[in-house]
Amino acid sequence: MSIVAVGINHKTAPVSVREKISFNPDKLSAALQEMLSAVQCREVAILSTCNRTELYLIQDGDITITQERLVKWLESYHSVPASIILPSIYWHQDQQAVNHIMRVACGLDSLVLGEPQILGQMKQAYTQAKAAGSMALVMDRLFQRTFGVAKQVRTETDIGTSAVSVAFASVNLAKHIFASLKKVRVLLVGAGETIELVAKHLYENNVGKITVANRTIARAEGMANKIGADVITLAQIPEVMSQADIVISSTGSTLPLIGKGMVEQALTKRRHQPIFMVDLAVPRDIEEQVGDLEDVFLYTVDDLQSIIAQNLENRRKAAVEAESIVSSQSDSFMAWLRGLNTQDTVVSYRKQCLSERDLLLEKAMTQLNSGKNAESVINELATKLTNKFMHAPTSALQSAAQGGELDKLIYLRDIFNIDNGK
Repeated sequence: MSIVAVGINHKTAPVSVREKISFNPDKLSAALQEMLSAVQCREVAILSTCNRTELYLIQDGDITITQERLVKWLESYHSVPASIILPSIYWHQDQQAVNHIMRVACGLDSLVLGEPQILGQMKQAYTQAKAAGSMALVMDRLFQRTFGVAKQVRTETDIGTSAVSVAFASVNLAKHIFASLKKVRVLLVGAGETIELVAKHLYENNVGKITVANRTIARAEGMANKIGADVITLAQIPEVMSQADIVISSTGSTLPLIGKGMVEQALTKRRHQPIFMVDLAVPRDIEEQVGDLEDVFLYTVDDLQSIIAQNLENRRKAAVEAESIVSSQSDSFMAWLRGLNTQDTVVSYRKQCLSERDLLLEKAMTQLNSGKNAESVINELATKLTNKFMHAPTSALQSAAQGGELDKLIYLRDIFNIDNGK
């Protein structure tokens, strides 16, 4: 029995390939069942995200045959030729597979080092495999141990504490400036991907009120509806500026949208209560001179990049600690698995021996009941039992001796406690 992790990710394949191999969540249960049958493995789970698709298997037999079956199934399921799949695919087996799965869950293999979303996606893959009936003892234990490792890494290292995106860094700065965001009013300018991420982080931190200003109202409404925000046009910014404690802007404008005069008027209405402003746009959305105002804390994308660079370095240092935790925990899991394999083997061997004993004993009792001489029956039983239990070891010893396999012969003599001196 072995553990196998197979996949493609952002490091090995462009999005044009990754999207061909991704799995539809609504069809995942059927895919898991189909994979069990086609690849002929014991247990399977599938993790499919925008950055990676990975297949986890518990299988018996020759790994080469399993690989061939799996590639053939992927070809058939996704209607994608092997020539596209094979250059991007990676394979990990046994402890390497366990290490890989744990590293993925901890964010150590992510596009953004230490990102937390992947753990939730791993938990979803676990839930789907359990529901589909494609997961049993070994994989269940592996996933449970993996979740424990991810929690330990988050608790004992700083890998997830530092902001490494401009959106996250913006909100993180705001949290340092304001004791609480619950009563804070925010004006977001723009409705692109960056502002959408900022809005998401603010919403998750229970910010008081969000207003989104955008050139196109319809574009902003789609985002605003998800977070309960108000929507205004860019022309309305001067009217609401004085109400904003935080202003974060990221548009594609070639000229500044927020000038020094506009902010000065807002500060007057606010009785010079400070405003925290972040300009994520290039070219700038907020005039550089705004930063000269006494009651304004203005950060540009360059300011945030220097913070992010330091935070990335902090995450890299934390990753070294995380790798050590993963290594230790994968060793522990493999020790458990070896014990499981040993236990299975011992149980199977005992079952086989007891079955053969019971069969011969039943025959002996029948002979005794029929009146056959007891001594003769006992001698026959002893001889047959001895021959039964000697057959497999004798065959193995003879095969090793005839084949000149000295190492194997020594190993077998040690197993069966054969000593020439006695």
